[in-house]
Amino acid sequence: MDALAVELDERLHDAIEAGRAQGLHGVVVLHHGEVVLERYGAGEDFSWGDSLGHVTFGPDTLHDVRSVSKSVTALVYGIALEAGLVPEPQESLLRNFPQYPDLMADPERAGLTVEHALTMTLGLEWNEDVPYTSTANSEIAMEMAPDRFRFVLERPIAEPPGERWHYCGGATALLGWLIERGAGERLPDVARRVLFAPLGIDAFDWMSGDDGVAAAASGLRLTPRSLVRIGELVLAGGVWNGGQVVPARWLDRALRPFVAIEEDFEYGYQWYLGTTDPKVGPGGARTRWVGGIGNGGQHLFVATDLDLVVVVTAGNYDTEDQWVTPTTVIDDVVLPSIRP
Repeated sequence: MDALAVELDERLHDAIEAGRAQGLHGVVVLHHGEVVLERYGAGEDFSWGDSLGHVTFGPDTLHDVRSVSKSVTALVYGIALEAGLVPEPQESLLRNFPQYPDLMADPERAGLTVEHALTMTLGLEWNEDVPYTSTANSEIAMEMAPDRFRFVLERPIAEPPGERWHYCGGATALLGWLIERGAGERLPDVARRVLFAPLGIDAFDWMSGDDGVAAAASGLRLTPRSLVRIGELVLAGGVWNGGQVVPARWLDRALRPFVAIEEDFEYGYQWYLGTTDPKVGPGGARTRWVGGIGNGGQHLFVATDLDLVVVVTAGNYDTEDQWVTPTTVIDDVVLPSIRP
């Protein structure tokens, strides 16, 4: 074990002992193409709302990645776009949902584009600030609706599209449907064929709602090792084993900041973009990162300048302090130890 691996292992041990990484299920850190930290824990886990009981996690244990699913869906969308299967971001959104002519005829909705769904700037009423156990949560209400896509598209208009980021799993559901319509197969099958298989990811699950539609926004289950491969793919500009899996031009656009969420925290095409705190970064430098974030403490963190991927899985679903564990791992364990 090299010096970096020893330092990371000790830092993680100290964080766990100090109670600053509660509910931690798994950590994998890849630096310069090498796994320098991999550790798994144990505890109660859930698949969506269903308890799986006490689980001892390991390299082959699938884990809910919740809303990291959104970032994976965006990669699949980019591959499908290159193949001419889905509409360009600037195209009209509702023209690609011809099954709703009444909504298409609404002049207030006419300006909605696919890019507004990609960037979560639809301007429609949507609330995921309440627990995901309640139908007051818009994503749960969507899952319960007889037609999830109409449910999203007919939400009352709250503001002009494109002006403000507003978290919306319904936006990702629309993207998933566009992929399925264009490819003529279910989203999990498309993802397996164009993304997972090229990366050598054989084990995954993509949960579906009662209507049988795969939950593009939150239904994916992967191992942390598989999620690291996705991060490594992003680091490499979409290239894997010499082949271009995700188009470079798509990644260049998808990982560009389109809308601010708050200071030093922005959003691209279903991917978050941020800047590390100089107090924790190597040499006090601020480092740009991109990533996927999911309920319960799931985190895919990719920092190109550091050639670094960090994956955290945890079981702190729906808790107010669910972000403490991944923040501790990234800011207190990993970044202080990394040298560019």
